[in-house]
Amino acid sequence: EVQLVESGGGLVQAGGSLRLPCAASGFTFDGYAIGWFRQAPGKEREWVGCMGSKDGATYYVDAVKGRFTISRGNAKNTAYLEMSTLKPEDTAVYTCAADFGLSPCTYYRDGYYYIRHFRSWGQGTQVTVSS
Repeated sequence: EVQLVESGGGLVQAGGSLRLPCAASGFTFDGYAIGWFRQAPGKEREWVGCMGSKDGATYYVDAVKGRFTISRGNAKNTAYLEMSTLKPEDTAVYTCAADFGLSPCTYYRDGYYYIRHFRSWGQGTQVTVSS
C-alpha cells in the first residue's frame, strides 16, 4: 500500500524557516513526481510546487518562488519542502503528493502553468507563521 506521511510542521515566526519531510512507504520516489499543496483556513487547496519524475525540473507558484524548494532526500523514500522567509500568509496545512511518471509535473495553457493530477496523497501537516 502506498502511503505518504508529512512531518515537520509547527509554529514559526515570520521570517523563519521550516523543512517538511514527506516519507513514503510501500514505494520509493524513484520515477515519481512529487507535489506539494497547501490549504489555508476557509480557502481552497492550492498547489505550492512540484518536481517532475524524470529530470527533476521544479515549478513553483509565484507566491513562494525563491522562498520554497522541493528536493529529494538521499534516502529514496523521503522528499522535502524547504521553506524560508516565511510569512503569515503561508499559514496552512501542507500536504505532499506523488504520482508515477509525471514529467513534467505541470502543463501550460493560456499563459499559465497548472499542476498535473496526483493520485497518492498524505494527510498533511500544519504550519503556522506568527507575525
